Amino acid sequence: MSHVTLVRHGQANTHAKDEISYDRLSDLGRQQARWLGDHLRGTGEVFARAYSGTLQRHRETAAEMSIGLEVVQDARLNELEYFTMAQLMDQQHGIALPPDREGFIRHMPRLLGYWREGRLEGVPESFEHFESRVREVLGEIAAGEGRAVVVTSGGLIGMAMRVTMGLEVQALAHACLAIENTSLHRFQPLSTGLCLTLFNAVPHLEGAERSLARTHL
Repeated sequence: MSHVTLVRHGQANTHAKDEISYDRLSDLGRQQARWLGDHLRGTGEVFARAYSGTLQRHRETAAEMSIGLEVVQDARLNELEYFTMAQLMDQQHGIALPPDREGFIRHMPRLLGYWREGRLEGVPESFEHFESRVREVLGEIAAGEGRAVVVTSGGLIGMAMRVTMGLEVQALAHACLAIENTSLHRFQPLSTGLCLTLFNAVPHLEGAERSLARTHL
């Protein structure tokens, strides 16, 4: 067993209001991924295995990083369908997706709470199923040989923190909101389970010349 590094994809389409429109990298997102790949090679970080979700933004990020390994695609590493569920919450409860980040900060814990409580009908998957698949795929990757890098999404990274640290929904939402594009998150396997040893690191975006390249959406 060896550590697992989760990478959130680069900046996607920030103007999207649905899953399909969101699922592509912006020019900045591609550059973020290239900078991250350069940083990892520059520090001598060596991975034995590479994985990603099957979404376009995951595959594009992994490609721009130039990991140098065959990237195993696994749909269990895909993001929750936030836009889809936001539309359902609007239709069923009259709670619209807000137009600004401040409103989104309040919207996310509410949506996650409704989802977990089963108050959204017609969701693509249940909260329990999402939690289960994240626990399953993270455990399988952690049990493999050699260090692994995984390109995925912020919601999945937040859920990985929930299943390893027992986060409640409010804390889960706050973790997801904090996660930056192309940030690094590392889990170290211990005999008692996985331990979070790195959260939301963006060493490739530090410095004044890249201060405007740090993004959340």
